[in-house]
Amino acid sequence: MIRSATLDDTPSICEIYNYYIENTVISFECDPVSEEQMRQRIETTIAKYPWLVYEHQGKVIAFVYANLWKTREAYKHVLETTIYTSHSVKIKGLGTQLYQAIIDDINRHQNTTMVKSLMAVVALPNQASIGLHKKMGFKEVGYFKKVGYKFDQWIDVAYLQKEL
Repeated sequence: MIRSATLDDTPSICEIYNYYIENTVISFECDPVSEEQMRQRIETTIAKYPWLVYEHQGKVIAFVYANLWKTREAYKHVLETTIYTSHSVKIKGLGTQLYQAIIDDINRHQNTTMVKSLMAVVALPNQASIGLHKKMGFKEVGYFKKVGYKFDQWIDVAYLQKEL
């Protein structure tokens, strides 16, 4: 079931996200996020933008949210999307369902938000994420070499954009 995130989802979201911080280069954060930090992030985001979770058998196993891509005024019509799924639960089509739900949510609110583009930033290599974004209509628009350094390695990133 896909639904809007609540602050009660904080522990599950934190658990999902912290796995990627501690074990992968997918997130460029290096230190685990506390539940209080995550609660603040969720609260700030849901005040203006969508944050959705996928609940399976009573447990949140994935999330997706949108937030401002950049804080400068002229960027206010562009949102960055972020998606994470539990590393231990594999459900075919989960990412697609979540992404479609957030795109639909953003489109439903177009009369008040006027979002013109969605951006995604993907640490490379990550063919699964690149594939998901392309499936959802994102196009690669930028590639940055060695812009992140984590686990004693340099990491490239791709920027993908979907025009609404």
